Amino acid sequence: MSNDLVVVLTALNLEYQAVRERLRSPEPYRHPRGTRFEIGALPGGHGRVVLGLTGKGNQSSAVLAERAIQEFSPAALLFVGVAGALWDTPPFGDVIVATHVYAYHGGTSEDDGLKARPRVWEAAHEISQIAAHLARVGTWAPPGSAPGRPRPQAHLGAIAAGEIVQNSRISREADWIRQTYNDAVAIEMEGAGVAQAGHLSGSPVAIVRGISDRADGTKATEADRKWQPIAAANAAAFALELATELTEAEPLTMREDSASGTPGSVNNTAHGSVGVQAGHVSGGTFHVSLTSSEPEPVEISERISALREELAQERSSGRIDEETHEAASTELDIASKGIEEATPQGRKTSLLALKRLLGLLGDLASLATKVAPLITSVKGLT
Repeated sequence: MSNDLVVVLTALNLEYQAVRERLRSPEPYRHPRGTRFEIGALPGGHGRVVLGLTGKGNQSSAVLAERAIQEFSPAALLFVGVAGALWDTPPFGDVIVATHVYAYHGGTSEDDGLKARPRVWEAAHEISQIAAHLARVGTWAPPGSAPGRPRPQAHLGAIAAGEIVQNSRISREADWIRQTYNDAVAIEMEGAGVAQAGHLSGSPVAIVRGISDRADGTKATEADRKWQPIAAANAAAFALELATELTEAEPLTMREDSASGTPGSVNNTAHGSVGVQAGHVSGGTFHVSLTSSEPEPVEISERISALREELAQERSSGRIDEETHEAASTELDIASKGIEEATPQGRKTSLLALKRLLGLLGDLASLATKVAPLITSVKGLT
């Protein structure tokens, strides 16, 4: 995983340009399959952004999100753009960050009507926490977009994502959506695909949308043409502030000691037999080098095989769904093949696959606790 790199995807050129103009020195990058990205530095210069255009719709967004995750192994993937508000609030130009995304087109048609069968993906906890903080402090927000209008605000809430442009408040579909997903704040067409790609790849995802219309028949009007660029610019501003926070966040093991609250630097180097006994160590970094046998590739392969069997058992018992099982099995195949190659590139491929696997199985402690030691073992290979 690249801790200093975030992928940002958009559906429209207008949204793409709103992000691009905030990046420093964007350079083109061509995927082997022809997809074009640009890689630039964040405004503060402390991290990088891979920027890509997906086009409209959940399907194309899911495919290109998966492609970007596999190619760049980002710290997170952000989907940025505009959306329609399902209610009379929030105001035009405000930003919505998805706490969870509904794929609202799932359903069963029966004699007495359409019964919802939605899929739902929640935002990663750390992303939600950072987004909530940014929304509170408001430092991301550009000046008011019109005379007398206050700075835009950011809100956390549910977003509904489907396969049609919703532009009515009186149609049968509009009525059904508002009744079935009445906690959804906004509606759009890409978030569900991106959220699923992140789920299957083990990559954190954030959906950031600026409100440009009310999904009420006013799309393609003068008001919509006025607010689309403003909403896109505000979403881009929030998203890049979020990206900065994500790339500057330190790993847990590098943060301040919880008791002393003060970082420091104490380096002890010792050779031979050393014993350490301490109830508390603070204010420094303590390095211990131990002589230990290196993990054998055969042993790691056997542990991967054992993990594959346990994964199958969890699927049989119904504790994980079929899609997660298939995605996890694919990552195990990649990891196993990388170990068998016995090359530096193979080990890197295996390591990335195991990290994605850990993300997929994060909610299943019985398996996740076995993936983490595997990652450590692969890192230990020379």
